[in-house]
Amino acid sequence: MSILLFVGFSVILYAFLSLIHRNISKKTSSSSSSSSSLRMSHGPPSYPIIGCLLSFYRNRSRLLDWYTDLLSRSPTQTIVIHRLGACRTVVTANPDNVEHVLKANFHNYPKGVPFTSILGDLLGCGIFNVDGPLWSTQRKLASHEFSTHSLRDFVLRMLEAEVENRLLPLLQDYADTDRTLDLQDLLKRFTFDTVCQVSLGTDPDCLDLSRPLPPLVTAFENASRICAMRATSPVYLVWKIKRALSIGSEKKLAEAVKLVHGDILDIIRNRKKKLLQENGDQQIKYDGDLLSRFLAAGHSEEMVRDMVISFVMAGRDTTSAAMTWLFWLLAQNSNAEQAIISEIDSILDQSCNKFLEFENLKEMRFLKACLCESMRLYPPIAWDSKHATVDDVLPDGTPVRKGDRVTYFPYGMGRMEELWGKDRLEFKPDRWLVGPGMEDGAKGELRAVSPFKYPVFQAGPRVCLGKQMAFIQMKYVVASILRRFEIRPVLENGSIFVPLLTAHMAGGLKVAVKKRT
Repeated sequence: MSILLFVGFSVILYAFLSLIHRNISKKTSSSSSSSSSLRMSHGPPSYPIIGCLLSFYRNRSRLLDWYTDLLSRSPTQTIVIHRLGACRTVVTANPDNVEHVLKANFHNYPKGVPFTSILGDLLGCGIFNVDGPLWSTQRKLASHEFSTHSLRDFVLRMLEAEVENRLLPLLQDYADTDRTLDLQDLLKRFTFDTVCQVSLGTDPDCLDLSRPLPPLVTAFENASRICAMRATSPVYLVWKIKRALSIGSEKKLAEAVKLVHGDILDIIRNRKKKLLQENGDQQIKYDGDLLSRFLAAGHSEEMVRDMVISFVMAGRDTTSAAMTWLFWLLAQNSNAEQAIISEIDSILDQSCNKFLEFENLKEMRFLKACLCESMRLYPPIAWDSKHATVDDVLPDGTPVRKGDRVTYFPYGMGRMEELWGKDRLEFKPDRWLVGPGMEDGAKGELRAVSPFKYPVFQAGPRVCLGKQMAFIQMKYVVASILRRFEIRPVLENGSIFVPLLTAHMAGGLKVAVKKRT
């Protein structure tokens, strides 16, 4: 019966939208140019009750570019969105507004219940889905894992073994047999291995392609995808109805979340038992990973579960997405690729090292410039939202009401001519360097860029704790691969950027791997 009710509701809604679309589209196209210009500067056309549903529905397959177009036409790079069943939303690509929300008036812009409800089933009370004291406590605990000492140990103890003993031999096998490889999938497997070792103290060995992926990995993927679909649904209330009726995608989400929570709890309990045995059934002690640190702090198993799930999800998807898009861009920019290789060779020749070490990675300025430029165009997190606690006014004069969602938009910001110039759509790593650039051997120093102009890692009090670890991992992996192999996409057409909780490349990145001579 519940399924029949939902199907009936969907059919009626679709017919209603189609009828309104046909009747209003003519009126919209015949509006005066001045009225249209005024509307576009503040967001898409909006109507009573349904808000901007018609425009949203028409552009549902290109939301990122639609928002970017609207923002680029707005004098303040800020627009207001009215969606059926959702709170009023202010979307901004204005750095002053971003700084106001993420730093200057930080306490007025928490995640908020409307946002946390979207991810609550999966992330629970994890650090990325809570505010206030609970967020602060988790952040203080986790910050110890990202000290210079911990990062150096991460390179020596984990990255070297994972890359040299697993990743590179696997790529060599593909090169020897001339097989096509999905590089995006491979990088996701790699980052899942490393983040599980850092967060859980376990090694799932996903790079062993002779075995199927652990069910936990697939469940993570499904849960993340469906949670993201909630946020981009044309009618915000639909996912709540489906959740209440336990049908469709929401039923699949509940099944995926149950598996993720169950598997993580099993890992926690087994690890807790082992740590207690090692310490004579007394107090749990820190053992080099986030899980043992959280357990040693005395948190409940359910709280620890939520904490580590957030870190696993973020550590897996963000860095793999950034590396995927960089390899795709480098395949189209051979000069940049060659400059990276020259930089790596020069650094290793001077240090006489066989493997990359922590100090070597810090010297790779041009490689970091390439990563920054890649993430400017294809940020792992396309957008992020906060919710206003009280009424406010943004620096550009946009009024914000209590309960409004305020979304800052890294994807659109990377495409604003006002921020990056007329060549904003080009891949130009030199824009991140001061002094000599690619043509002069990539010896320039890295340019200081405001994190509010480039909020890929957030900014202010909630700036990403794992930023430096992410750069270290990406540098090590990209440098290690490019030194030994040529990576060439097998399809010439452009790839599609899909903005889920973290962005990915639609259909993966199919490449041919050849040994570099």
